[in-house]
Amino acid sequence: MGTVAKALSLLDLFNRSRSTIGLSELARLSGLNKATVHRLLTELQTQGFVEQTGSAREYRLGPAFLRLAALREAAVPMRDLAQTVLADLSAATHETTHVSLKQGDTLVTLTYAYAPLHGTRVTMEDAARLTFHNTASGLAVLAFSPPDFTDAMLAPPLEKRTSLTVTDPATIRATLARVRETGMSQCIGGFEDDVHSHAMPLFDSETRVIGAIAVAAPSARMTPEHRALIRRALRHHGLRLTRLMGGFLPDGFQREEAA
Repeated sequence: MGTVAKALSLLDLFNRSRSTIGLSELARLSGLNKATVHRLLTELQTQGFVEQTGSAREYRLGPAFLRLAALREAAVPMRDLAQTVLADLSAATHETTHVSLKQGDTLVTLTYAYAPLHGTRVTMEDAARLTFHNTASGLAVLAFSPPDFTDAMLAPPLEKRTSLTVTDPATIRATLARVRETGMSQCIGGFEDDVHSHAMPLFDSETRVIGAIAVAAPSARMTPEHRALIRRALRHHGLRLTRLMGGFLPDGFQREEAA
């Protein structure tokens, strides 16, 4: 791993529940020695990507991200488009909805929406990273990705995150074939216990898959009627979001829910 990759890997360790991290903890989480981590943090701090805070001198993300995020949003206001669609999708399904975008070998959550109807719901985390083999969003993206990318993402060993996570590449490939036929994926308990998710791929102007839109619900609420409602609403709003982002569906994509 090069110096830039190592520095970026440190930034990836921060999340909403772990917004400040000390030097020793960063070294432990990253697997790098403390001297290397300190050197990388010093460089990142100089450029404003991290800053130290509190009496313990822990690190947190710095103000440079605010500028970069503003520039990105001004150039591509994708998050606003996604948020509008997700709000409508949550209202239609009464469940948690989210959009994730392809970023290297993971999916990164762009934004999400909650429905106020139920006290029990699937919760999301800002900029959460989703894997491909054990999430509905990941399966939706893999099904329409180039074969070499799919091969790389299904190269063993695959993480078995829960007791229901499927890690056999041949079984996953059979699932991907069905996703290509229907235009929609589902995952039951593969990423989180007791969560049943459905997802649709999102495409760009060149009909390349760029991410997914998904609905996540507690498995206990997934009756046949609720599943049918979710699939109808997800298909409608998934196609809508691809259009709003200037994307086009690939030839043969299933545009309507099968009877």
